[in-house]
Amino acid sequence: MPPEMSISMLVTATDGNHGRGVAWVAEQLGLKAVIYMPKGSAQSRVDNIRAHGATVRVTDLNYDDTVRLAGRMARENGWHVIQDTASPGYADIPRWIMQGYTTMSMEAIDQMGGKRLPPTHVFLQAGVGSFAGAMVAHLAGVFKDETPRFIVVEPTHAACLLASADAGDGRHHAVTGDLETIMAGLACGEPNPMAWDILREFSSAYVSCDDYVAANGMRILANPLAGDDRIEAGESGAVGIGLLDMLANLPHLIPLKAGLDIGQHSRILFFNTEGATDPENYRKILWHGKYPIAG
Repeated sequence: MPPEMSISMLVTATDGNHGRGVAWVAEQLGLKAVIYMPKGSAQSRVDNIRAHGATVRVTDLNYDDTVRLAGRMARENGWHVIQDTASPGYADIPRWIMQGYTTMSMEAIDQMGGKRLPPTHVFLQAGVGSFAGAMVAHLAGVFKDETPRFIVVEPTHAACLLASADAGDGRHHAVTGDLETIMAGLACGEPNPMAWDILREFSSAYVSCDDYVAANGMRILANPLAGDDRIEAGESGAVGIGLLDMLANLPHLIPLKAGLDIGQHSRILFFNTEGATDPENYRKILWHGKYPIAG
């Protein structure tokens, strides 16, 4: 932080995890924080952020409009914005956040034995794309001699990166609407331009998934095969595993599976980016079969 900069209030928009992180930082530094959340935010996520002393304001807007609201309130009140989406004149903090995400890819590389066991495929869930872009940038650099295939996974109603790829003009494009999905951390309609610049160069596929795909991934991770560890994964963290199960078992997805060269010798890397941050929905999915696989 430059010595002439005085910060007393942090502000951000969030679907949950990012805002909780900003609230925690403010708590550690003795600062105040205002966290804006989109409509439909789970009460458990609200409570987790408030537990760090932050003020939480749930809006009646979708995620992208909530980001704009947070930015406007920051300008009007002199607050400091901590957001993971770049915009004209606002790039340093989103870049730092993306760099911070690479802690996960560095840990994964270490657990895989460094470069001795490179992944052949990496499934990456995406909202604005900052996490996915950071993982791609780091892993493509580390495994440049055997670059993995990167598969970007998004909710059906918030697939802005898929829309950008479909446009075919090299530019990022937004999707609009309520962005409704149980994958709250991915319910974003506007890509981070810095992330898109990376993803468009290295991604092998962009796949949009309905909510039942994420729900099935949660059930699989919570009820593994004998000998595997049980993993508590939230909706946004489990969608990649849910997609792999579909690729492995649904006949109409055989062409996509073949095109991605996924087979018995593949080494596939996933990142579970959240636990059961909405415990009520987690129980309904695991115990009562909410969001069953579509026929």
